[in-house]
Amino acid sequence: MDGHSARSQSDRWIYCSTLGQRALHSPRFFSAETVADPERLRAEVILAIAEHDNGWWEWEAIPDLSAADGFPAGLGEALQNQQAGIDRWRRGLTRFPRRPFVNFLISSHAYLFYAARALQTPEPAFNHPLFWKGAPEKLCPESNEALLAFMAELQEMQLGWIEELRADPETASWVEPASLAPLQRLIQLCDGISLALCSALIPAKNGACKGLGDDSYELHDVPRRSWMDRCTITVTPRGDRRIELNPYPFDIDPLPVVMRARIVELPAERPAHVHSWWHACVPQQFQFQFVSAK
Repeated sequence: MDGHSARSQSDRWIYCSTLGQRALHSPRFFSAETVADPERLRAEVILAIAEHDNGWWEWEAIPDLSAADGFPAGLGEALQNQQAGIDRWRRGLTRFPRRPFVNFLISSHAYLFYAARALQTPEPAFNHPLFWKGAPEKLCPESNEALLAFMAELQEMQLGWIEELRADPETASWVEPASLAPLQRLIQLCDGISLALCSALIPAKNGACKGLGDDSYELHDVPRRSWMDRCTITVTPRGDRRIELNPYPFDIDPLPVVMRARIVELPAERPAHVHSWWHACVPQQFQFQFVSAK
């Protein structure tokens, strides 16, 4: 899940770094009938989901400071710097030079995130959960030219990874469209679930977004048995950090999720050495549970 920071909209700044989300219940496309070596593919997908935002590692170590108060910036504020975001993706895609499929999925996640803003007719089935209720301009405020250039750069890299994967009989079937599309969507959906826990960016179904798992929202185009078999998952908070998913997609019920967070009670005086203070703050653990409708 995501390792970047975010602020809650409450009387506390809560800087979150979520940990250890399990993958969605093994979809039917992880099957020897459709792909070679499905267990290896599943491991690659889980690694890609876990590492899709690893370009934020350096930012987490020395986060940008908010112009408003001098504390570490929230995710929404950090995303306003479009070029810095592109640079984070570039950095993250150098982490695994021997994992072409992991790199393909991470780069696809980046491409589809920007496609919602930069393309005139993006594919609606790949609309990131951040944008399930509308356009993403507030998160991508700058011009499309830089986005389109970066997307072309990603496509060029993807061609190399696909060529490498197709040359290996054990991985050639992984890059067939019927196999790829559900996995590309899966990484978006897991990202959306994560962001709903560690930020107040996923739009709430009704009213202002509170974040930290306290909002109702919908996950659209969730693949089940195949890409042609998709559903909508309704997400509803049930109190005590219990979050209902209907229909329920995980293979453990309830599913525990642990999120680490640095919590600062407000009002607070800005420390003289913010980054030293940041690392001295001991993270606390937030315990969530995903549960089925009963």
